[in-house]
Amino acid sequence: MKRQQYKKRNRKKWLGISLIIFALLIGIGAFYWVDQYKQGQSLAGESTLKEQSSEFDLFEGPEPQYGEINILLLGSDARANEKEGRSDTLMIAHYSQKTGNLKLISIMRDSYVEIPGYGKQKMNAAFSLGGPELVRQTIKENFGLDVHYYTIVDFNGFPKLVDILAPDGIEVDIPYKMEHGIGMTLHPGQQTLHGEELLGYVRFRYDRKSDFGRVERQQEALTKLKEEAVGLHNIMNLPKLLGAAEAYIDTNLDKKTMLSIGKGLLDKKSNGIQTLRIPVNNSYRDLTVNVGDVLDIDFEENINALNTFLQESNETAENTPKSEQQ
Repeated sequence: MKRQQYKKRNRKKWLGISLIIFALLIGIGAFYWVDQYKQGQSLAGESTLKEQSSEFDLFEGPEPQYGEINILLLGSDARANEKEGRSDTLMIAHYSQKTGNLKLISIMRDSYVEIPGYGKQKMNAAFSLGGPELVRQTIKENFGLDVHYYTIVDFNGFPKLVDILAPDGIEVDIPYKMEHGIGMTLHPGQQTLHGEELLGYVRFRYDRKSDFGRVERQQEALTKLKEEAVGLHNIMNLPKLLGAAEAYIDTNLDKKTMLSIGKGLLDKKSNGIQTLRIPVNNSYRDLTVNVGDVLDIDFEENINALNTFLQESNETAENTPKSEQQ
């Protein structure tokens, strides 16, 4: 056999072996994905979120412009015997596709706002009155900001999702003993919290800073969970997380946008999350009205603070060379 023919046959042989190995890897990867996804589904319990969401009005958020995406984040504490859940948490995640920056805006639940069609109410009433679409309309009418997508998280599933994201727990510094209303006792000092404990930490309402302290803890927890989410172990845990999340998360985010945001967060994983709370300091007064104790907001001051906070993403992108933006 000529040497050239031998080399040609040898190349074909190794090409065939390579294709077989490649096919095996794809098969193993597919099996792993399906197995982990099913494991995630098996971890999920019952949730009324999907049933509740089917009764919401159609969400009419506009298409994002200039790579700036606003996602409404709602925490629902619907119980199995309740038709309507309350919005226990209301945040807006702002993601810039140009810079990879992720910003988090918390709107205080007791903010006294104009809810379209219902008059002056507390901010958290919008969700029970009309779901995420009415929340979107309320934010736009009062703060001039529109959101493009929504995500609702059923707090009943929060602990399970946390334990998948952060199996070793999340470290926090607890300022004082927390126990009333959360079904557990959290002791002061540096603590490593797992799912149920972290839920108690972010939901504790008898804070010395009133609801402001709870909002701070929610922002802290999401910031730390984001850092966990971009870690290598969670890339491997992604199918299990998606399987468990199916029951506890309702969103209108399409897969293409999800993948785009996920890729951006992985590429820019060293970036932290910038946070803002509405109302900002010294821009409100406590007031008692027919719907209870509320925060009477200086809307002009808060709209200016919100616009400044969001504008920084655009300015950073404009001042960054295109080669660094990619």
